[in-house]
Amino acid sequence: MATNPVQFIQQVRAEVAKVTWPSRREVLLTTLMVFVMAALTAAFFSLVDIIIRSGLSALLNAF
Repeated sequence: MATNPVQFIQQVRAEVAKVTWPSRREVLLTTLMVFVMAALTAAFFSLVDIIIRSGLSALLNAF
């Protein structure tokens, strides 16, 4: 079943009209949350890296 281009554009516009777009405040808050979570994740993995590096260094220096 083929749809002509005019019907296709009408259907696309109808579907886009159904989309609930986030407000500016919601976008800013979720963006801030992403940056905070990325910073916390980076800090966590940096701490784990330091702990593992110190442990391996101490273990290798023992021999």
